[in-house]
Amino acid sequence: MSKGTSLKDAVAKWSEKTGQKASEATEVALYCQYPPLDKLDASLNTLVACTKLSLSTNMIEKITNLNGLKNLRILSMGRNNIKSFAGLESVADTLEELWISYNQIEKMKGVGVLKKLKVLYMSNNKVKDWDEFGKLTDLPQLIELLFVGNPLEEKHSADGDWRDQVTKRLPRLSKLDGVPIVKQEEEEDES
Repeated sequence: MSKGTSLKDAVAKWSEKTGQKASEATEVALYCQYPPLDKLDASLNTLVACTKLSLSTNMIEKITNLNGLKNLRILSMGRNNIKSFAGLESVADTLEELWISYNQIEKMKGVGVLKKLKVLYMSNNKVKDWDEFGKLTDLPQLIELLFVGNPLEEKHSADGDWRDQVTKRLPRLSKLDGVPIVKQEEEEDES
């Protein structure tokens, strides 16, 4: 197998293609690299102005080297080989949206550091039990969650109690799996 594209080369290609300086760009798209990116290195520190970083559809296994991204609000890392939330601590004070669907995440350890997170798209991962899911209660601002395709969701959707179980555990959610949540009190107020 050939060696993956280095982050440094991907950033250079992106700058050449867009005509933007990586250090000044607010949105940087490094998705679908060929050959795929397989690791995040210190080249990320050049993206100091970046508020939205897209790294989807690569072969990244670990989240690392985000400490230079002081303005990052949206991180898109879907369709990689990520197994954990480790490495997000350095963007915990700014990150509002994490798009991490189609990865290999089974354990939710580390998600609780993301106190500003409002949106979490993590469909098609490997979360199996409520104990792991329960770690989402550590996210005080979470209002939108996409969780379809995880074994836990599949089991409880088949049972018909998925939405009820989630809204009990995460009462602040306003959208679950792409569908707005209508609160019981609001329904009673309208009648």
